[in-house]
Amino acid sequence: MNEVKYAQPGIITGALASNPAKVLRNTYLLLSMTLLFSAVTASVAMALGLPRGGALLLTLVSFGLLFWVRRTEDSSMGIVAVFAFTGCMGAALGPMLSFYLAMQQGPTIVMQALGGTALVFLTLSGYAMASRKDFSFLGGFLMTGMVVVLVGALANIFLQIPVLSLAIPAAIVMLMSGLILFDTSRIVLGGETNYIRATVSLYLNIYNLFTALLQLLGVFGNDD
Repeated sequence: MNEVKYAQPGIITGALASNPAKVLRNTYLLLSMTLLFSAVTASVAMALGLPRGGALLLTLVSFGLLFWVRRTEDSSMGIVAVFAFTGCMGAALGPMLSFYLAMQQGPTIVMQALGGTALVFLTLSGYAMASRKDFSFLGGFLMTGMVVVLVGALANIFLQIPVLSLAIPAAIVMLMSGLILFDTSRIVLGGETNYIRATVSLYLNIYNLFTALLQLLGVFGNDD
């Protein structure tokens, strides 16, 4: 973040608005730091044996922290808010990771999900940067898809349809892949001028992509 001085609110957007390359560089630097921090908090949650109820509570707290991020995204306090948000999200992932690691092929499943997430993100993000294509046309489709997936997920809580349980994470993988293209394209083409906001968007894409892949691999890789 050495490209930006945090002297006053609004300086982040103003300093970087005319230089997408700086926004991209700062976004990826902050993104890598928040992902590492999330890994640390997830490990702590696993070591402490955080229950699923605690994970749910942390997820709700994370939603609240998102509002803090939005209110402070143009100031230095936004950095603190981002780390608080991603730290809670990482800790909330602890019980899920513990569940999958307890499976017979658990460590392999988790590593495959991590590797798959990294491969998808780096490939799609790299393509968006290299091609400099405008993927804004995906916006309407992605928004509609997320609404459909949300409705399907809520309905399946009561219906418990096995096929739908597979279709939902598969759809999330596709949607997050599209969002990676969409969000990276906005940064590269100058449509996104705030790297804190860009970091949160890409972080959520990666987070949801990883959990969806973990669910899919858990179903197909579980011998029970």
